[in-house]
Amino acid sequence: MSVYTTIEQFELESFLTHYHVGELDAYAGISEGIENTNYFVDCKSGQRFVLTIFEHHDFAEMQFFLNLMHHLADHGVPSANPVADRDGQYLRMLKDKPAALVERLVGGSIVDTEVEHCAQIGAAMGKLHSAGLSFEHSQVNPRGPLWCKNTAHQVLNKLAQPDQAILNAEVTFQRGKRDADIPRGIIHADLFRDNALWNHDTLSGIIDFYYACSDALLYDLAVAANDWCCDSDFSLNREKVTALLQAYHQHRVLLAVEQNYWPTMLRAAALRFWLSRLYDKHFPRAGELVHTKNPDEFRAIMVDRIDQHDAYETFWI
Repeated sequence: MSVYTTIEQFELESFLTHYHVGELDAYAGISEGIENTNYFVDCKSGQRFVLTIFEHHDFAEMQFFLNLMHHLADHGVPSANPVADRDGQYLRMLKDKPAALVERLVGGSIVDTEVEHCAQIGAAMGKLHSAGLSFEHSQVNPRGPLWCKNTAHQVLNKLAQPDQAILNAEVTFQRGKRDADIPRGIIHADLFRDNALWNHDTLSGIIDFYYACSDALLYDLAVAANDWCCDSDFSLNREKVTALLQAYHQHRVLLAVEQNYWPTMLRAAALRFWLSRLYDKHFPRAGELVHTKNPDEFRAIMVDRIDQHDAYETFWI
């Protein structure tokens, strides 16, 4: 959520006339994140929103994300609902790019997680995956196995020899395993701590669905566990993982076969984010308030998930 596209006040005021939200009061760019341009938008009516300008998706692609967000909010998933314009559409063009106005949830993200936070995230993910089963559209994961293979090739020569060996070995290990016959459906695919908002210790909602896609549901849980359930040494905390999975299980039953793939999906999730951070580091994009993340953190997570593969199969419910 960096600022790549700068907007002037008159441009935003004109954009808002297409919505039933009142006049602009104030707006400010949001620096966190790395993919899209985001602004906080406050209206004189007292309503507060997040304006997102999509930098890499075309208009047709964005229809999937925004319709999904509305579907999930309508089915009781704690998440931000997009705002329809005067024509009933969730998406408009702004500065020749797709843009959407989304309700701004109360609260903020957290840095340090407790067991109860992990339980609430698990419950929200269970609701999300269950609600997603009735969503009539699907979309291939743009950062799935093929993307991992291609990105690994692009960044490989930028790495020291030991990291090249780790990366090559993991890409080889994952070959075919991400296509395992386990439950699939709509996933968030990026549910990190900065993509959930909290009002004190209560989850306000999940945000930033712009990597949402169709993939293994267990992979989505692995993405979350690698961030929410990590200790300071980058290992997994058993109590937090158990809380995440138990709460999830109340809304979408986990199968015995999924336990067999749990360590592999933890590794697949670590690989995906190590690669994306390596790519952003070595092939940066220009932006006004660009925020990139340290790939070394996910290297450490990757190494731990490989070393503890057998042990993490027992981190289950």
